Amino acid sequence: MFKIREDNTYNDIREKSLMSWLEQVQKEGSYNDACGAKLAQEYIEFLKKKIHILEEKNELKEQFLKHMKQKLNENK
Repeated sequence: MFKIREDNTYNDIREKSLMSWLEQVQKEGSYNDACGAKLAQEYIEFLKKKIHILEEKNELKEQFLKHMKQKLNENK
């Protein structure tokens, strides 16, 4: 069975642009701006990891429910 992947081209471009801008602010901005940019980058990475963990949990739940549905259909 094939899984259709979403087209995230626009979001990928936005993310790269944002990360590039934050890197530029870190290099060229004032101390406060540079610290804020670093915090923003770290928070984005934290959120990405959290999303990945939640997606894995969701996949496990889907597999479990699929398995339970098969068992239920077999018992009928």
